[in-house]
Amino acid sequence: MSGALRDGLLGAALFLLLWEGVVRLFGVPPWILPPPSGILVTTWAARASLLPAMLATGQEALAGYAIGAVLGILLAMLLALAAPLRRLLLPVIIAVNAVPVAAYAPLALLWFGTGPLSKIVMVAFVVGFTVFLNTLDGLLRVDPAGIALLRSFGASRLGVMRRLRLPAALPDIAIGLRVSTVRSMIVAIVTEMLGSQSGLGWTIYEAVLQIDFLRVWAAILLASLLSLAFFGAVGVLERRVVFWR
Repeated sequence: MSGALRDGLLGAALFLLLWEGVVRLFGVPPWILPPPSGILVTTWAARASLLPAMLATGQEALAGYAIGAVLGILLAMLLALAAPLRRLLLPVIIAVNAVPVAAYAPLALLWFGTGPLSKIVMVAFVVGFTVFLNTLDGLLRVDPAGIALLRSFGASRLGVMRRLRLPAALPDIAIGLRVSTVRSMIVAIVTEMLGSQSGLGWTIYEAVLQIDFLRVWAAILLASLLSLAFFGAVGVLERRVVFWR
């Protein structure tokens, strides 16, 4: 076990112990802040419904993440190669994404229904923008001398992209992919809360209506664990691909 992981687990354990102690010492009502032990008991008791909800949210987030990441990288490559197109489209892309994602969620539900497709589209939209900006920044920050050297040897623009721009942009792409893991989960859950029949977002919304706050916290716990697992998996992949960092 690495030192960072060990310290992280120790910090989490101390935080949970402090939380448990404060809640019990001051008699905080469960509907304000339940103890971690109560959340764990509820999670285990409701696992038959919570685990399928977690699986549904995870599938939506993962599918949207993959689609958005690929589209974001491809769009960044296109605009890096075509400066006039970049000047034309970049302000429009930024303007569209300046609007809070919750504003687009009702439209996605209207166009694509309350099934998984609307959540996948929303996740792809948000992830794609994040990955696009990081990738484009990395592609455009390449040393001009390196580009000139490759062009002097007869490399085409696509050759420069493949041999120089993309390898140099890998650290920026990795940052965009890592940041997008958490955003994908947030967007999937928010969209589920606005319209769905499954997933952790719907579970949270339903539990709030039923005033079942322990179940709300149980769903939040599973969403957090899912986000951490997703973040960690992308981090491991990043360390293998961008090994020189």
